[in-house]
Amino acid sequence: MADPETFELKEELGVGTYGRVFCAKTKGGDAVAVKIIAIEENLQNLKREVDIMKECKNEFVVRYMGSYEKESALWIVMELCEPGSIADVMRMLKTTLTESQIRVICASVLLGLVYLHGRKFIHRDIKAGNILLSKGGVAKIADFGVSAQLTTIHSMRDTAIGAPFWMAPEVIKEEQYNGKADIWSLGISVIEMAEGKPPHHEIHPMRAIFMIPAKDAPTFQTPNKWSADMVDFLGKCLVKDPNRRPSAEELLRHPFVKAEAEQLKANGGKSPVLMELVTACLPLMDDYRAGQHSVHGDDTLVQGGTLMATLSQTSVGES
Repeated sequence: MADPETFELKEELGVGTYGRVFCAKTKGGDAVAVKIIAIEENLQNLKREVDIMKECKNEFVVRYMGSYEKESALWIVMELCEPGSIADVMRMLKTTLTESQIRVICASVLLGLVYLHGRKFIHRDIKAGNILLSKGGVAKIADFGVSAQLTTIHSMRDTAIGAPFWMAPEVIKEEQYNGKADIWSLGISVIEMAEGKPPHHEIHPMRAIFMIPAKDAPTFQTPNKWSADMVDFLGKCLVKDPNRRPSAEELLRHPFVKAEAEQLKANGGKSPVLMELVTACLPLMDDYRAGQHSVHGDDTLVQGGTLMATLSQTSVGES
């Protein structure tokens, strides 16, 4: 791939802790995402992210395409997921997600985690904001800025890092932990997708750090709104004792996601359910991203069933 001199930066897609992300065009006209990060800070984190991305080649993980240094910044080039993150999608459409949408996303994330954990990586920051949606209707794990590599498959980490509301109790307590910490974060993400916010969102993050290990595992505010399989799946993710919490591979056999995971593997990760979300988002993306750089609009989320009434009238196609 050519160096940054040959990229034409287009609109800014987002700003985060680890840098700014732009849509860019190559000289050949291909659209890519470019993450630009100042090198003076977090150099070790940058190198770790690049090293992890280089090794990851899976349809459920955002594809790395190259990295370059330019003007005291690191440019990380990766595949473009135009609709953005699941969190972006929820804000754009002002909706929480339906059970069928959450099922597909959970199956996709678990397939990605099986891949990552099999290569001895812990992601450590699974949340709706780090699950990207491709234009082809594939949910992909992204943002490896806080990921860690294990030296052996049985190794454990003992550093607290990640977004506090999504952090597993053992991570907060700075105990040894492994890939099962990502399973807890997935469970919190299920609540986030279903209800619009993670548990404890209304309190200060530093207070949440003390509450999460001390309190019982969270669950849905209205469990009877969801199927028994979905409630059970959430319960399996949010087992406080990591020794009793299932692995990603074990969870793929759960009835909530098992059939969906098989379909995703057969279809290269693509899902007609997620294509409906893509189709609904595309007309809203430009205005949404313009709004991100000014004042955020109304973030009120309606329940997912309202959205599906609109989506069912929308044609679904491949990108």
